[in-house]
Amino acid sequence: MSGWRPALRIAWRDALRHRGRSILVLVMISLPVLAVSAAAVIIKTAEVSGLEGADRTLGAADALVLTEGSGEVVQVPDPSDNEWTFVGESDYENPATEQDVRAVLGDDVRLVPLTHGYSRARLGDRVIDFSTTGVDLTDPLSTGLFDLEAGHLPESAGEVVVSGAMLDKGFRIGDELDVAGRTLVIVGSGRDATDRTMPVVLGSVDDLADESTNRREWLVDAGGPVSWSTVRDLNAIGGVVISRAVLADPPDVASMAEQMGYDTGQNEIFAVIALIIVMALIEVVLLAGPAFAVGARRHARTLALIAASGGTPAQSRRVILGSGLVLGLVASAVGLVLGIVAGWALLPVVQRFQGEWFGPLDLPVAYLAAIVAFGLVSALLASVVPAWLASRQDVVAVLAGRRGDRRPRASTPVVGLVLLGVGIAASAYGAVTSDSGNGALWIAGSAVVSVLGMILVVPVVVSVVARVSGRLPLTARYAARDAARHRTRTVPAVAAVAATVAGVVALGIANASDERQNEMTYTPQAKIGTGYVSWSPDVLPGEEVPEATEAWSRIEETVRSTAPGVEVRSMRGVQDLYDPDGYTATYIDPPRDLQDQVWGLMTYGPMVAVADSAEELGLDGEVGAAVDAALADGRAVMFSTDADQAADVTVHRETWSDGDDAPQVESSDEVEAQLVPWDMSASGAAPAQAVLPTAMAERLGMDVATVSLRLTGDVSGATETRIKESVQGAVDGTYVYVERGYQRPDEALIILLVLGALGGVLMLGGTLTATFLALSDAKPDLATLSAVGAAPRTRRRVAAAYALVIGLVGAVLGAGVGFIPGIAISRPLTASFGSSGPGPDGPFLAIPWLLIVAIVVALPLLTAAVVGLSARSRLPLVARLD
Repeated sequence: MSGWRPALRIAWRDALRHRGRSILVLVMISLPVLAVSAAAVIIKTAEVSGLEGADRTLGAADALVLTEGSGEVVQVPDPSDNEWTFVGESDYENPATEQDVRAVLGDDVRLVPLTHGYSRARLGDRVIDFSTTGVDLTDPLSTGLFDLEAGHLPESAGEVVVSGAMLDKGFRIGDELDVAGRTLVIVGSGRDATDRTMPVVLGSVDDLADESTNRREWLVDAGGPVSWSTVRDLNAIGGVVISRAVLADPPDVASMAEQMGYDTGQNEIFAVIALIIVMALIEVVLLAGPAFAVGARRHARTLALIAASGGTPAQSRRVILGSGLVLGLVASAVGLVLGIVAGWALLPVVQRFQGEWFGPLDLPVAYLAAIVAFGLVSALLASVVPAWLASRQDVVAVLAGRRGDRRPRASTPVVGLVLLGVGIAASAYGAVTSDSGNGALWIAGSAVVSVLGMILVVPVVVSVVARVSGRLPLTARYAARDAARHRTRTVPAVAAVAATVAGVVALGIANASDERQNEMTYTPQAKIGTGYVSWSPDVLPGEEVPEATEAWSRIEETVRSTAPGVEVRSMRGVQDLYDPDGYTATYIDPPRDLQDQVWGLMTYGPMVAVADSAEELGLDGEVGAAVDAALADGRAVMFSTDADQAADVTVHRETWSDGDDAPQVESSDEVEAQLVPWDMSASGAAPAQAVLPTAMAERLGMDVATVSLRLTGDVSGATETRIKESVQGAVDGTYVYVERGYQRPDEALIILLVLGALGGVLMLGGTLTATFLALSDAKPDLATLSAVGAAPRTRRRVAAAYALVIGLVGAVLGAGVGFIPGIAISRPLTASFGSSGPGPDGPFLAIPWLLIVAIVVALPLLTAAVVGLSARSRLPLVARLD
């Protein structure tokens, strides 16, 4: 009986003999392995970075160098996601040149210019946005940046190729594109190396030069690897480098961070990952624990015989641990294979939601090995406690047919209470010190400590429930006392339910508090039930801006004919003129000491409105009276957060042209104004930043025109939809908004539903597993009940009562523990100090009582009903008297 071989043989035969219990353990362990393995395959396949993504960025080049200014740069080994910055002073007007780059790399290197940018082109009545890449696609260094599928590559000036997403917009090979005043012809199409959904146009650098930036890029043929030291030399002149050699062999992150003077944040990342793994491990161990406890119970007589024959406690433990090892290996292997297959099958589905192309199927061997180890360790840990208890059983009592469990130590619940106290203290400390940045880690760590403390307290709670069950009906009393008598299988089940509920409650409180913050800091754009229509012409360089009067007349006529029950009122204002070549803007400067109170307000209308009464702006009450008085007196009106006084303000009108550093035309006029207090928390955004009387606007030579339409009356959801569809079809660039108050986003509701569903599945799974294992273990006792005259339905009632004890006790304990991290995390999550919204700064706290009641009360009752209906009412006869 020495060694592991006999124990493993016993475990294998026991697993085959009791297939139901073995399948339960396999499911409990293999499902997490399956899910995490599939996620790892998908994430690693979708993650195309480092050397794997070099061809997409570098083509066939040794490196890519870009400059946006002169000065010292610090970067990570792979700065593809703009992970770089200037250190100290930088000159964006004079970036490093090609000669500067050659001075570092040598005069014999070959540099191929490369540009990236964005542009727009008209297709019929639509304006299409797309990205541009300027590069010589016939050069060998650009191989890999674009895969041609139809037509041919650009061979002369004015020719471009496009991606498939561009064809999806309606363009075809042979069409002309007007890009920044240049007419380009589409001569081919294919697949861009990176972008899948974003339309891309590729051509020569001259045809697709981005004149709005000083950024310069080159593909580098250095004739050999570009080392990290060379990268640092280029950083010194303001160059950012993506080197194929550095991607293949990046420098040590810690030493690089010390050299460059920044914190990698790896400690926090590792801490979060460790917490997630620990919590998942605890959950899996608790779910699988009852099955091993029942297995240990079935081996009780075998283990007693081994002990009576001279066997050691270590040999007895090996029998139970062997079951964990065998089932853990099988479950991990099955979960791994199914996870890889599931990840491969889901790749096309996930690709639809990604704008960039995935790489080839990537099996992260190290991660998958760690996941398999997780499954094996969880099975072994789930069998440790039953194995330890089985090795300490009373041999004489077991051989005599009695239970051989030893009484639990009195110190165990005391340790649990101490851990709960530590968890509460750590949560409070994390909440108080959340501003320092480590509060979330303290709170997450306290959640683990609290759950461990709760697990140690569960045996006492189960015993207390059994003691107070004396006045309950027979079946409930039997279930409560049986649960206390067989704590080795009851405690893990109750703890698993409690841990699940604790997580759901904590996340639910965090989500509800976050939504409470969003609701309290929401700024309405207009009065509830009212709305507005705005218009901004969508034109390209060289096109004329549509005539505003005609456009607004058509918009207003469309709204009135589409929604006759809606009251439409035009809002006049000083018209800001925008076109592709520049813009003309009007704004009003308050006195310097009042600027914070004016600029802090949000507006939904024009910067400067023109009106002769508050009614034109939709204002009434005290604010409307103050506005009427000021306008009647010939003074302008400015809305402020608090100030209520007269002041002299300056009206500025400036005309800017594209590329100018200063306005071409500037006029400033000082006028009298009245500052009127505006309460955003009660009224939402102001209708305008300032209001000029009509006479003042005419005296200042302002262009007064319709700037928006105000909608009041019966603006239902269906009416809003009809108005949007109608005006957008009538005039391009229109926008319709109707204020409904804060609306909880679908994502928040989905999160709550997912939390409830996940908690429900785990609770049902854990409770059902523990209940049916208990019924299987209690067959002799139930047979005794039948023998003394118990009705067949008694077994159903016992099953339902047992499920209710496990579910209800676990749910109540878990809810209490879940409040600890849930309330604590709400503070750093919602403490929006200095918020620009109209509501308080926070923090906010909201308890999702409906979710908690559903988890704590409804789910245990549902589980008990399911168990009661599905349990067998009659036991098979095991013997017959002739």
